[in-house]
Amino acid sequence: MTLDPNTYSQLAFERREDGVLLITINNPAKYNAADEQLHGELARVWTDVSKDPQTRVAVITGAGKAFSAGGDLDMVERLAGDHERVSHMLNEMSDLVYNIINCEKPIVSAINGVAVGAGVVVALLADIAICAEDAKLGDGHVKLGVSAGDHAAIIWPLLAGMAKARYYLLTGEMVTGAEAERLGMVAKALPRDQVLDESLRVAHTLATGSQQAIRLTKRSLNSWLRTAGPTFDASAAYEMLCFMGPDVVEGAAALREKRAPKFPSTQS
Repeated sequence: MTLDPNTYSQLAFERREDGVLLITINNPAKYNAADEQLHGELARVWTDVSKDPQTRVAVITGAGKAFSAGGDLDMVERLAGDHERVSHMLNEMSDLVYNIINCEKPIVSAINGVAVGAGVVVALLADIAICAEDAKLGDGHVKLGVSAGDHAAIIWPLLAGMAKARYYLLTGEMVTGAEAERLGMVAKALPRDQVLDESLRVAHTLATGSQQAIRLTKRSLNSWLRTAGPTFDASAAYEMLCFMGPDVVEGAAALREKRAPKFPSTQS
């Protein structure tokens, strides 16, 4: 099987030497925010990468100034209270996380700017994350009125430690790339204009190394994440449960109107 770029509309592909595949999240006008189309493409691309005989290593980055600036607000509003959409998203969210974890090939994330929502899922679950020092990473679910679900419980405590994971996930505050490196959440933080070049350099190192040794090392390390699978499964279900409640409606409205939310759960 060869990965077919024509089956993707919001991901662009460029084959580099030594089997390095550069994937670019390509909707810069919306800062690469994830709508239903992009979310679905990010979920399935890792299965295609894993099966693609021409690819040894994948590098993913964002077009323009952002890596991926969270979930598209229109999508959030369509999800709220819609059981069928929420059920589909729960399945797709699981595919996104587990397809990255189980992808046979190593993945390098070149985090060139803000990474939120599905973007930070890919950014932090990648095997090697290289981040711009001034980029901002975060899981803002609680600010929207839903629990942190899509990747946070499975990876933030492992990378940053439980105390920092609790702080950032309960407050929804953002982390700079420089701070993310200090916390151990990313492998390197560099000036923005060096991020892609360094990511490609690392990718070429991986692509010219022993493929079985590298792939089996990835599989072994990701056993930590597979062990935490039940924690992720529960957190994903909790997030989708919140989409059936009233707080997310107010959270989305507040974001659209650029004001502080007044969540129904606080009005007592």
